[in-house]
Amino acid sequence: MEYTWDLYSQLSLMMFLEFAIWGAWAPVLAARLLGPLKMTGKQTGWIYATLPLACIFSPLIAGQLADEYFASDRIIAVAHVIGAVLLFVAVKQTRFVPLFVTMLLYSTCYAATLPLVNAVMFTHLGKVLSPEEVGAASGWIFLWAPVSWALSGYFLTGWRQVVGESDGRDCLLLAAVLSAVMGLVLFFYVPFTPPAQAGGVPIVKAFSMLSDPNFLIFLAISLVVAGLMQFYFLGTAQFMQDMGIPSKFVPAAMALAQAAQAVATFVLLGVLIAEVGFKWTLALGALSWALMYAVYVAGKPRSLIILSQSLHGIAYVLFLIAGQIYANEVARPEIRSSVQALVFAATTGLGLFIGTQAAGIVMDASSVDGKFNWRKVWGVPGGVMAAGVVALAIWAVAM
Repeated sequence: MEYTWDLYSQLSLMMFLEFAIWGAWAPVLAARLLGPLKMTGKQTGWIYATLPLACIFSPLIAGQLADEYFASDRIIAVAHVIGAVLLFVAVKQTRFVPLFVTMLLYSTCYAATLPLVNAVMFTHLGKVLSPEEVGAASGWIFLWAPVSWALSGYFLTGWRQVVGESDGRDCLLLAAVLSAVMGLVLFFYVPFTPPAQAGGVPIVKAFSMLSDPNFLIFLAISLVVAGLMQFYFLGTAQFMQDMGIPSKFVPAAMALAQAAQAVATFVLLGVLIAEVGFKWTLALGALSWALMYAVYVAGKPRSLIILSQSLHGIAYVLFLIAGQIYANEVARPEIRSSVQALVFAATTGLGLFIGTQAAGIVMDASSVDGKFNWRKVWGVPGGVMAAGVVALAIWAVAM
């Protein structure tokens, strides 16, 4: 078996759609919640907490099922078809409780697919490439995640220029359509990925990796640093509008992060891992986020705020994607899905949930009559992220 164009296109389309769905709603839904729907920062935080909540348990269950019982591609397909239906329901919700329940059910489906997409990719690459080649080849596939996220943002901006100012529900509608397409692609195009069926309980074996001090430290720091992303997702769209950037341009401005992510995946990721190792690569990723929040604290000029979106994209690659590649390298093949699930449960799950709650509380405490004191808001994740950079540097030097 060889690494062919067909395999690359299959895995790349899977990665493209997986993140196009997330990118359709995550960057800009907060503007709909805080604006037209008049929800509070805490309510907005709970809506955004649905995915982190789901990621605490859903990936672990999906990883267990994929390693031992069902084909990973079929689990992904079914989850996205159900998710598409739930997103269409979410489009019509205008009150907090119905929208929260709908998004929680949707997020349970979507969260199950996140580690499995990585596991499917690494499984098929591992069949045709050496371990050293898998890291480089996966970068070319991960490249499509930021491209698709950016294209979702640009599509929404173009759509809103055609139809005029939007109440924000179009982001959910776009995600629903993409989710339905994803289901079809996984059913009929992506290669079959049967379970390893190594016996035992794979997720228990994955948790046993916490006995390795390096893996434990990696997971603990990743939980904290990843959680701070929720400040970015909850606040950036409204922050940009408050700084005078028109709402119809916000999706395209935030999509600069994904453009930078694509470039960083192609240019920086493999080089840094090879030259300085995983630990310093993670530290540079956290440093990029710290610099972005420093720009946010300054609050001007608008051009610098827009350009700072690229720092988020670079950080995502050097921290989260590098971390996923690291997890694949240290995991045994028979528990690959469960180890990926554990990483997602810690970062996208528990980390983002804690970050969501912290962001909602900080935003409410820093607002008066619906107006946010953005300098106070951004000072919190900026300070914690700076501490994370120091912790990662100490880890890199000491271990």
